[in-house]
Amino acid sequence: MHELSIAQSVVDAVCEKAGARRVCGVRLEVGRLCAVVPDSLLFCFDVVTAGTQAEGASLRIDEIATSVRCRECGEVFSPPDMILLCPCGSADVDILAGRELRILSMEVS
Repeated sequence: MHELSIAQSVVDAVCEKAGARRVCGVRLEVGRLCAVVPDSLLFCFDVVTAGTQAEGASLRIDEIATSVRCRECGEVFSPPDMILLCPCGSADVDILAGRELRILSMEVS
């Protein structure tokens, strides 16, 4: 379950940035190609915030859809799953979006 290590890294980063202030909320951007299960990440976030200045903080996850461009025909499309196959049959694609994993913002008090 890589969601646990992702949650721990997020909590470490926001707590370091917050200093002595309490973290009330965190907003993440997560691409679908990261294979992160949002419910698992939310659960892990609650677990790893226990005993930190982020305990009780809310976590908002913005999922980013996958977008790719076919190098053969030039079509830009959003595959319905993790198989990055163009409707023309080519698997030679450039990933435009879907690999994001970043902290967008945090709320402190």
